[in-house]
Amino acid sequence: MTSLDLGLIGNGTIGALTNPLGEIVWACFPRFDGDPMFCSLLHERTRDTDFGFFTVELIDVATHEQEYFPNTPILVTRLHDRQGGAIEITDFAPRFRQHGRMFCIAGNPRVRVRVRPARDYGRARTEITCGSNHVRYLGTDLVLRLTTDASITAIVEETPFFLEDAITLLVGPDETVQGAVGEIGSRFLEESAGYWRDWVRSLGIPFEWQDAVIRAAITLELNVYEDTGAIVAAMTTSVPEAPGTARTWDYRYCWLRDAYFVVNALNRLGATRTMERYLGYIVNVVAGAENGRLQPVYGLSGRSLIEERVIDSLPGYRGTGPVRVGNQAHRQVQHDVYGAAILTATHVFFDRRLVRRGDQILFRRLETLGEQAARLYDQPDAGIWELRGTPRVHTFSSVMCWAGCDRLARIAAYLGLDDRAVYWRSQATRIHQFICERCWNAEKGSFVAAVNHDALDASLLRLAELGFVAEDDPRFAGTVRAIERELRRGDFVFRYVEPDDFGRPENAFLVCTFWYINALAALGRRDEARALFENLLACRNRHGLLAEHIDPRTREQWGNFVQTYSMVGLIGSAIRLSVRWDQAF
Repeated sequence: MTSLDLGLIGNGTIGALTNPLGEIVWACFPRFDGDPMFCSLLHERTRDTDFGFFTVELIDVATHEQEYFPNTPILVTRLHDRQGGAIEITDFAPRFRQHGRMFCIAGNPRVRVRVRPARDYGRARTEITCGSNHVRYLGTDLVLRLTTDASITAIVEETPFFLEDAITLLVGPDETVQGAVGEIGSRFLEESAGYWRDWVRSLGIPFEWQDAVIRAAITLELNVYEDTGAIVAAMTTSVPEAPGTARTWDYRYCWLRDAYFVVNALNRLGATRTMERYLGYIVNVVAGAENGRLQPVYGLSGRSLIEERVIDSLPGYRGTGPVRVGNQAHRQVQHDVYGAAILTATHVFFDRRLVRRGDQILFRRLETLGEQAARLYDQPDAGIWELRGTPRVHTFSSVMCWAGCDRLARIAAYLGLDDRAVYWRSQATRIHQFICERCWNAEKGSFVAAVNHDALDASLLRLAELGFVAEDDPRFAGTVRAIERELRRGDFVFRYVEPDDFGRPENAFLVCTFWYINALAALGRRDEARALFENLLACRNRHGLLAEHIDPRTREQWGNFVQTYSMVGLIGSAIRLSVRWDQAF
């Protein structure tokens, strides 16, 4: 049965998901949001739809194992047959547009290579043409080329053959590969491993849970689109939030809110280049925003998304549809995005490691966003959870508007712009007062999710981390207690529990439990926080990866994969809970 026990490889242009037997079940070309030419994740293979995958089948396979090379996104799958033969498949994507597979052997294994890309979201199998050492797969917008030192006939006809020596398969755009394929593959592997190990070596990680943090950081970096700096929320579309639900969304785009969380997490680890690249992306988005009005989500180029539509050619994950392309959220009003954009850019004014620092020109651009925040903080929107029903004045959106104005005041003071510092401090104070008066529920002893509304949502756990209230503020402790009463289910915290446009939520949104863990630590309840954190770590798949949701009863992961929110949450909680290096030994 299809599951999310998958490994992720990538290179900043493409990302691919591989199952425990080494089958590539998801990969979009020519970039993250492209046509999924390998898409068996979203359909069960039948006689009529036996395509959309890339696999190396070991004849008479008996056992399998899979792991990453340490500190890299290079994935190794080992398959063993019943006669003592074995193959080792090394999957990786170099930091340019090729995907490499290398096969090593033991014994006398017999294999069958099956490369069956789909086109037009699984609507049909691609046509093929062949050359002396390559096969071309003709998609709708892209011709994919497989270059190899294996038998072309064996690959095209899917004929089993004995593997006498290591072979290499390079998959990429329709371009001629110069040189011997095996030598190129070996060089790509060596250079890719070196690149990632150097990248990891530059990180400032906590003492505890180092492997978990490193894997999370690499995974976040794989979700950064190298060409523009955009950060996608996840590699997939339409993995449902729960079995049988219509909550199936396309996450292969850049949410300004999600990207802020990713940049903040990587910056705390010292990976500042991601922040610099994303800042270039967001500055271009802001420059193109009419009157400073921002959408919640943009395409990888910074342009508006295509309209959300349903794809009838893919039945969906475990048969649960609909499968969607595009996302209606780009039409929504979500006022927290102004604060998210400003908070993302705030780092560059204060981080002295950076060559290009924030200046008055960037500050003036950010002021345009601040004006929107100061104008819209008390207006209804769809909120952080992108509710498609009746708009409300959401507390988290108002708090993020406050945060945007608060940070502008700090930036202005840092730049010596005293009059602007006074102005933005007054705007922040005004918004702060509104939230304290209109979003506080004295009967519950808690902040609530929206004005004139007594329900809670988990984003309120962020109030102290954003600096809206102090960690020792009784109102924060009261809010955490209220969320424990109403949103906690066993070891997990739901984002909200009231019914929405699609009914009552069935599974827990993973990042909310990380937020709860951080709140417990802030309140001095570190032992509880550490126990819950260890519990969440045990919920990861074999590669240390997390999806968006989890079933609190079965602990099975659901939702788009790999979810950047969840990996960000892991990093943040590890940093907060770990003992300090200077106290470790």
